[in-house]
Amino acid sequence: MAFSKSVRRQKIRRRIRKTVSGTANRPRLSVYRSNKEIYAQVINDVDGITIASASSRELKSAAPKKDAAKEVGVKIAEKAKAAGVESVSFDRGGYLYHGRVLSLAEGAREGGLKF
Repeated sequence: MAFSKSVRRQKIRRRIRKTVSGTANRPRLSVYRSNKEIYAQVINDVDGITIASASSRELKSAAPKKDAAKEVGVKIAEKAKAAGVESVSFDRGGYLYHGRVLSLAEGAREGGLKF
């Protein structure tokens, strides 16, 4: 039986979230990708708080989507480091680790986050 893209993504997302969880020492870096924008959050799941967030909407640049995703990765790394976070667990949110999600991860690594 064929699933739609959204149903397939939700199944993958549930499977990922079984194992990936954010703590105070190692929060979760969550990624959401829409057709136009990309969003990232650093989340402590134990306390239920968002430590830092960044999106391509904040950048206000006319860069291609992959370049904007890389900039968002650098920005989220800056904000997380300012909040005292060095290491994170990467939650790709059911998306393939390819394209914009990969660019965001590379940008976060360049910004100094470890995962």
